[in-house]
Amino acid sequence: MIKLILQITIVATLISFCSKSYSQTKDSVIQLYGVVMTADSLRGVPAASIVVVGKGRGTITNGYGVFSIAVLKGDKINFSSVGFKDKTIIIPQNLEDNQYSVIQLMVEDTVYLPATIIKARPSREQFERDFASSRMDDDAYEIARQNTEESKMRALMATLPADGREAVNFQFRQQATKIYYAGQIPPQNIFNPLAWADFIKSWKRGDFKRKK
Repeated sequence: MIKLILQITIVATLISFCSKSYSQTKDSVIQLYGVVMTADSLRGVPAASIVVVGKGRGTITNGYGVFSIAVLKGDKINFSSVGFKDKTIIIPQNLEDNQYSVIQLMVEDTVYLPATIIKARPSREQFERDFASSRMDDDAYEIARQNTEESKMRALMATLPADGREAVNFQFRQQATKIYYAGQIPPQNIFNPLAWADFIKSWKRGDFKRKK
């Protein structure tokens, strides 16, 4: 018996709470209606968006700027339209009636675009002259060809310092030559015809010219 009375009490409490919540929700529902107009000429703004912020609900104005939507007390209503600045209002909490009308004036949003210079179409002679004098950037093939030219490779060889591998190989060759001719006089390249041939080729190439 006590268990039955407890269950009835719980059900009655829930019904009373739900009825009170429904009554409060019903009382807080407001029918918002009005017209959206331009601030300077008082013309109706068609297809303006009226959105309840954070609720995912909204509507648009008709061809005369008139709208109507159900909202709650305290909701934020955002008015927006292309070419106008956005406007946000808040539905008052202390409304006694379940209807609220508004005349929302929209201010035009001025956007300054960068200047555009329009030139006349060039003649055939001007186009041919500009096309012939224009310089195209080198492609990958041309850059590779320039980097593998003999004169450029020779200049790089003369100016770039030796890397680690070249320095180690040179040191090893020096040690090998020193050990090979240990206890005897090494040969002099002044009497070597191959060395003279290399010297003459280097001289003709200009390897011994003073570099600026």
